[in-house]
Amino acid sequence: MRSHEVYAVPDPLQLIIFSLDEQRYALRLSSVERTVRMVEITPLPKAPEIVLGVIDVQGEVVPVLDMRKRFRLPERVPGIADQLIMARTARRRVALVIDAVIDVAALPEDELVEPATILPRLEYVEGVARLGDGIVFIHDLDAFLSIEEEQTLETALTGSG
Repeated sequence: MRSHEVYAVPDPLQLIIFSLDEQRYALRLSSVERTVRMVEITPLPKAPEIVLGVIDVQGEVVPVLDMRKRFRLPERVPGIADQLIMARTARRRVALVIDAVIDVAALPEDELVEPATILPRLEYVEGVARLGDGIVFIHDLDAFLSIEEEQTLETALTGSG
């Protein structure tokens, strides 16, 4: 009987690619629950500047994060044509306002480029992916809110303080 070696093939990195002001960004598909149409956002007093407000998702209060503000894009009020990406960070469920979902793509994990090799201090960026039609910044949702913003949001959501 001959022994056969088994080689593990790494799972491809699954990405959801979306747009903000004609620029493309991505998140790991594993952190995304779904995308939904824009709904009314209720302001959340005392929330960090990055939080647009909250929405009610099946009885759960979910903070809506302003990606435009974080990425220093021109600010604008979310419109009916915008979408929300419902996603999970290590700490909570969040909604991200985007213009539109463009695609879902898969690429080998070893093709991910470290952000520091492109530009130092690319905060909130987990990696850069080279796709056939250009590059995409893959954002790290767990680094999206600073520790201070996370604490302020928690205080605002619980109504204490």
